[in-house]
Amino acid sequence: MDHIAEETLRHDRVVLTRWRADQLDELTVLIDDSLPRLKPWMPWAHTHSRENSAGYLAQADVEWASGAAYNYAIREGAVDAPVLGSCSMMARIGQGGWEIGYWIHADGSGRGLVTMAAAALTRQAFALPGTTHVEIHHDARNHASGAVPKRLGFTEAEHRYGPERETVVWQIDRQTVEGARWP
Repeated sequence: MDHIAEETLRHDRVVLTRWRADQLDELTVLIDDSLPRLKPWMPWAHTHSRENSAGYLAQADVEWASGAAYNYAIREGAVDAPVLGSCSMMARIGQGGWEIGYWIHADGSGRGLVTMAAAALTRQAFALPGTTHVEIHHDARNHASGAVPKRLGFTEAEHRYGPERETVVWQIDRQTVEGARWP
């Protein structure tokens, strides 16, 4: 693969570092401590286990190598700061598009770190060749997640209705991000 994402991304106070297999303990504890916050929004949280975290980290390596997804730990201030959450950019929404996902531990909540992480991922996505747009999908009831794309100038593109949830899809294009006023 000719083009891959940077392993460390920065935006304002946020530092994103590529997830590695040797971070299994750190990831498992972070998810364990975050389960009450994650279960309403993340289906995978209902079956969380150390083994599932190990599988996630192994899959993250495979996806990184293939360019299918880039998964990062969210830190504040420095590459060696404690991990406060996780975020990803995933090539699963069609040609030219990247979907961004994120979650944060309570210790990182309310400080704008997720918005900064999403901004870093958006810039990284547009640094890769062929990227035309980036999307953020979230449960319509998750107002905190919905505030992130709104703050970053994404446009609410559609609502998708499924049997168990309504998903809001936000989108931003290359021209908007390359404009002088984008964060």
